[in-house]
Amino acid sequence: MAEELRKPIIVKKIKKSGGGHHGGAWKIAYADFVTAMMAFFLLMWLLGSTSKAQKEGIAEYFKTPLKVALMGGDSVGASDTLIKGGGGKDFTKKQGQVKPVDGPPGKQKNVDIKDAKAALEKAEAEKLELLKEKLEKTIEESPTLSKFKKQLLIDITTEGLRIQIVDEQNRPMFESAKAEMQPYARQILKEIGQMLNGVTNKISLSGHTDAAPYSSGEKGYSNWELSSDRANASRRELIAGGMDEAKLLRVVGLSSVSLFDKDDPLNPINRRISIIVMNKQAEMDAMKDDGEATLASDADSETVDNVLNKNN
Repeated sequence: MAEELRKPIIVKKIKKSGGGHHGGAWKIAYADFVTAMMAFFLLMWLLGSTSKAQKEGIAEYFKTPLKVALMGGDSVGASDTLIKGGGGKDFTKKQGQVKPVDGPPGKQKNVDIKDAKAALEKAEAEKLELLKEKLEKTIEESPTLSKFKKQLLIDITTEGLRIQIVDEQNRPMFESAKAEMQPYARQILKEIGQMLNGVTNKISLSGHTDAAPYSSGEKGYSNWELSSDRANASRRELIAGGMDEAKLLRVVGLSSVSLFDKDDPLNPINRRISIIVMNKQAEMDAMKDDGEATLASDADSETVDNVLNKNN
C-alpha cells in the first residue's frame, strides 16, 4: 500500500501544431491578398471611368480639404463644387457650357445662341451699310454713273442692299415693249458689275414693268415674258462688266405685280431693274427646295435704314 503511494505521477502534454499545409493561417493571408487585389482593380476601374476634369477636381479637393471644411470659403456648399462640402472648382465646365466674364470670381454667363445670331446679323447689317455708302460715293465720283444718279436708287431692305435702276420719262433703259437695252443702261450695269464683284454676298436680280398691257393680253407675249427677258439682258451686262456669274443666285421677271409707284401704275419709274446684294438669311431662303423664298423686299418698298445702328 505504501509502495503504491510512492510512485510518481506522470503528466503527458500533447502539443498540436497549426503549421504545415494542413493548417488554416494561409487562408487568412490569401483572403487579405484577394481583398487587396479587388480594391486595386476597383480603383483602376474608377480611374478609367473618370474624366480628366473630374480627376483635376478631386486633386483640387484633396489639396486643402481641412482648411476649406474648417474655415469655409466661396466654394463650400456652392453649386460649382465638384464634391459637396469640399473645395476646388468644377473643372467639368470646361466643355463650353459657361463663358467666363470680367468681374468678381464666381460670376459666369451662359452662352446665348440667340445673342450670337443677333450679333452676326448686326455685323452683316453694318457691312451692307458700309457698302451702300461706298456705292453712293462711287456713283458721285464716276463720270459714267454720276450723270444717271437720279435713276439709281439705293436702299437697304429685309433681303439686303438693293440697287434699282429706274426709267425716266425721256430716258428709258429699254426700247418700248422690248428687251433691247439702251447704250447708257449697258454702261451703268457694267460699272455696277465691277463694283459687285468685290463683295462675297450672292446677288438677286429681278425685272419689273409698268401696268400697260399688251394688245394680245396675257395669253401671248406679255409683261411676264418682257420682265424676264429684261432681267436676263441685265444679267448678261453685269457679267460683261466683270461680275462672276456664280454670284447670281436668282434671276426673275415680276411683270407689274410689284409697282414702285402704286398710285400711278403707268409711271415710267415702275419700269426698273432691281439688284439685291443678299444677306445670309435671304440666301438661305432663296436656296430652299420647298420654294418658300419670296421677294419680300420688292413687294414692300419700305426700307430699314432708320433701324440700323452703327456701333463702330
